[in-house]
Formats: sequence, C-alpha cells, structure tokens
Amino acid sequence: MILSDKTIQSLLQNGTLSISPLEDDQIQPASVDIRLGNTFSIVEDSSTGILTFTNKIAYKEMQAETYLLLPSQFVLATTKEYISLPDDLTAFVEGRSSLGRMGLFIQNAGWVDPGFSGEITLELFNANRCAIELQAGRRIGQLVFARMDQAALHPYRGKYQGQRGATGSKVYLDE
Repeated sequence: MILSDKTIQSLLQNGTLSISPLEDDQIQPASVDIRLGNTFSIVEDSSTGILTFTNKIAYKEMQAETYLLLPSQFVLATTKEYISLPDDLTAFVEGRSSLGRMGLFIQNAGWVDPGFSGEITLELFNANRCAIELQAGRRIGQLVFARMDQAALHPYRGKYQGQRGATGSKVYLDE
C-alpha cells in the first residue's frame, strides 16, 4: 500500500520515519520530494578500460553547488536528505517528469530496503545532446513509500548502511 501525505506526516511526527533536512512543502500527496546534494562521483579511468564485478572501482569525488552533466555522461550524486526507514517500510526513488523530459535519467536502481539509513545515492545519466546543469538543493526526484504486510525478517544492514555522499559501487564485496 502506497502511503498518503497524512500517513507520511504522522510517521515523521512520531519518529518512525526520519528524513532530514525536510521542509513542509516537500511532502506531496503520495510522496516526499528529494533534493540534490552537493556531492558527485565519477568513475576514474582505468588502465584496462574495463570495470569488473570483482575489483574495487576508483571514483573521483567532488563537492560542488553546480555540476555540468555532459551529453551521454554518467555521474553518481546524492540526496540532500538523510533518511531512516523502519523495518516495515520500503521506498521507491522516482525521477521527476519535468527532468526526464530534459533527458535526465534519475536512477536505475531505485529501491530502498526496509531498515535502510543514509543519504540515497542517485545514478544520473544525460541522454540529451545538450549538457544539463545540475544545482544542489533543487528537487531531483521523489520517494514513494509503501508499507509491508509485516516487518522484514532481515531488514537492511548491508554495505551501504549509513552512507553519506555519492557512494560508489561496492559490488566487489559480494561473494
């Protein structure tokens, strides 16, 4: 079941759900707007030109209030908000239609597990032929919350728990 604004506000007020910082106008009828943070990461060139699942990937990390996303460029970014989900709530990261119409793809891994705490890393891709200027603090997407039928038996406690900033892939830790 998708949560309404009234339920989201109630969960925020009683501390079951935490989103910080949060302005009242970010709460929409069935979602919460998320804003772009000021941390970006791009994959550094490797000597082989090949990324593998087994080797750690090197990223160049930067902080900036604006970032120029070139055509066909991929960058990791982060939300301004730090969220903490209870063990019976999950969230979907959805892009804004207005930005999608500019050719900005907001994410390709938009599931937030119950029990997760941290800033959300966004995978941004410019599918346009023009550069897109990204501005920290601007609305970039939304979180849609869904209540599970019961608390997760094994809530998220994985390798991205507590992340801050545009966190690169840790797939090399999977085994």
